[in-house]
Amino acid sequence: MQMEKKSYTFDEIKQKLVNYCVYQDRCHAEVEQKMREFLLIDEAKEEIILFLLKENYLNEERFTRSYIRGKFYIKHWGKTKIKINLKQKQISEKLINSCFDEIDDADYEKIIRKIYDNYYTKQTGLKEYQKKTKTIKYLMSKGFEYEKIIDIFG
Repeated sequence: MQMEKKSYTFDEIKQKLVNYCVYQDRCHAEVEQKMREFLLIDEAKEEIILFLLKENYLNEERFTRSYIRGKFYIKHWGKTKIKINLKQKQISEKLINSCFDEIDDADYEKIIRKIYDNYYTKQTGLKEYQKKTKTIKYLMSKGFEYEKIIDIFG
């Protein structure tokens, strides 16, 4: 049985998108994706985007900063992985790079050391260099830069 899609008024849709942005910082791409749920003409979409920007519900820099903090301090992702994921959300490289000051350099190094030590000690039955190689590969898979890892453990 086909479910009927509920139709909303323009104001209801606008309110739903405000709530979507208030719940969590969003980027343009996420808001545009969300808008696809509603059959809106381009003019209506544009009007909503402009409203969200004007009222500061939608703020690409704030989104980028909060995304960087969350992925680093909570998920322990490195800058490479964060950058790739932000680019997939159509955030410009310039904005990404200018927002990386959200990550304290000392914290960055501390996390690299912590992940390194945790992973390294779990590697058993391997030669020293194998443990080190495996651990460096693991850190890189978490998005940490090879040069940075080598600076610390090289």
